[in-house]
Amino acid sequence: MMFWRTLQQGAKSLLLHPLRSLLTLLGIFIGVTSVVWLLAISEGISRSAQKQIEDLGVTNIILLSKRPADDNLEDTDFWTPYGIKRRDYDTLIDTIPTLSFALRIREAYREAHYRDKTMQVRLVGCTSEYARVMHLDVRRGHFLSPIDVENEDNVCVLGAGTAEKFFPLEDPVGQTIRIRDIPYRVVGLMKARLPMAGIAGSLDSQDFGSDVYIPVTTFWRRIGDRTLTISVGQRSGQEVELSQITFQVDSIDEVVSTAKAIEETMDRLHDADQPDYAVITPLELLEQARATRLMFMIFMGLIAFISLLVGGIGIMNIMLATITERTREIGVRRALGATRSDIVRQFLTEVTVLTTIGGLAGILAGLGCPWLLVQLRELLLDVFPTATAGLPDIVADATPVVLPWSIALAFGISVFIGILFGIYPARRAAHLDPIEALRHE
Repeated sequence: MMFWRTLQQGAKSLLLHPLRSLLTLLGIFIGVTSVVWLLAISEGISRSAQKQIEDLGVTNIILLSKRPADDNLEDTDFWTPYGIKRRDYDTLIDTIPTLSFALRIREAYREAHYRDKTMQVRLVGCTSEYARVMHLDVRRGHFLSPIDVENEDNVCVLGAGTAEKFFPLEDPVGQTIRIRDIPYRVVGLMKARLPMAGIAGSLDSQDFGSDVYIPVTTFWRRIGDRTLTISVGQRSGQEVELSQITFQVDSIDEVVSTAKAIEETMDRLHDADQPDYAVITPLELLEQARATRLMFMIFMGLIAFISLLVGGIGIMNIMLATITERTREIGVRRALGATRSDIVRQFLTEVTVLTTIGGLAGILAGLGCPWLLVQLRELLLDVFPTATAGLPDIVADATPVVLPWSIALAFGISVFIGILFGIYPARRAAHLDPIEALRHE
């Protein structure tokens, strides 16, 4: 009975000063919303990064060709050979028994033509397992077959963006495109897939939509190993046999040891002082991403906690001002028999009501975070397309994820901070001298 009477008195006091109560409530509202939003955004970005790393395969090991520093390149020949050799592939397969599978990839950017249309594409020479390893799905036709690779056939499979550019209204399967005046018959069309952002500074971003896939053997025979690059009036020649080899092992436990064996073997086959390759293990990247995710969430949570702390300080300041205004009321209540504990309970009840309402309103606003940020992102894309185009894909494509525990955490902290910062004003009100309080004007 006493609790409900105290609650009614506290609510009545708050309603008598609506603007002051609203300002006090606003601090908690912003703090709770900040906690939920910041944690939701950090979780969305972290999941996006983790998903991209998982797509690489946690039992995969990636060996990349890497151009050495310019001062390490030989100037004796215009064509600078570097990177993974075909003999490296044979040696690694023969000497490392834990390798269960290896996918050879050769990439280059070329102009593709269909009738009067031209498009810069990423030409990918690969084998029939490429779609499975890279998690690509066929929309129409079929992917490259082992026979295509064995026979060095002039066939290709188009990425979704390439097909849309060349064949917006017709079926691409069976049509012929030309690359370097060489005809390639289209045998398949891939489903659209979101681009993959560069990861950990080791893997370049990949836009699968602009891809054209041909057998790697056809690439070697028709395109060759040499690539000519023209930039700002300068020409440079590169000679790369394999852009990448993706290895697979049977068990996660074998990833680290096998990656080390690959690196040691490549050191023997190449100049270890001037490495022209890189070994990347998605498993290690995944562990790093999880650790980074935890640090990121702690950092974002700390920022949101500071916002709640500022709201708590605001509560204390407004409650102290309230006590000054209500000094005479406190004196009357004490003269009529109210104890110090009654006064403390009343003021703490008012604080609890404010923080509860502010916390609940903040939670409702936090639940709208995913929808609101999607709308905001679309608006920014329309208004500032150039500025937003510079955002990393991992950020631009991330969807905020509201965590259930973040809601409970934010609400609990808001009530705790409200009570914590309300104790001092409540005790100060309770310890006012009744006689002096009654004299207060």
